[in-house]
Amino acid sequence: MLYNTRMTRSSLRLARRVGLVLGAAAITGLLAACGGPSIDLQKTLKVTDVSSGWYDTGIVEGKHKLVPSITFKLDNQASAPLVSLQVNSVFRRVGETDEWGNAYKGVAGSDGLAAGATTNALTLQSPLGYTGTEAPSLMLQNHLFVDAQVTIFAKYGSSQWTKIGDFPIKRALLNGTTGQGQ
Repeated sequence: MLYNTRMTRSSLRLARRVGLVLGAAAITGLLAACGGPSIDLQKTLKVTDVSSGWYDTGIVEGKHKLVPSITFKLDNQASAPLVSLQVNSVFRRVGETDEWGNAYKGVAGSDGLAAGATTNALTLQSPLGYTGTEAPSLMLQNHLFVDAQVTIFAKYGSSQWTKIGDFPIKRALLNGTTGQGQ
């Protein structure tokens, strides 16, 4: 009887191990299937129709305020939709490594940006910029004015943020209704 008890315990341990391995494999498979295909955004998400400049936000605390702004479209060149597509931007002054401002925008929800589709124009603006008492056009000519640049990142689903481009901010005022340079 003692022999049969040991066999039973040994068999139970083996069955548990096999069950744990199979269970772990099943969960891993389900998680991989839910995540969809892995897509390299640097290769498949193209930034197009880029325009940039300085947006006049109006008078803030008695001074004109200009903030860096970029408008662009995203073209999904992948063979699958990009679900829960988001973009984030980091604005920096030229020659500096510290972040000056940032902006975030959700692009496509649970339906995603379809394969081969292009977004409408997306505009991202830094909340920080320059203020001055002079006219906005003269602010751009001020000897203390430092140009800016923006780095754009994207992610879809549960993927990590991926850098998709660096762009200079053109030293020009933007038209408030079209977002295009004047």
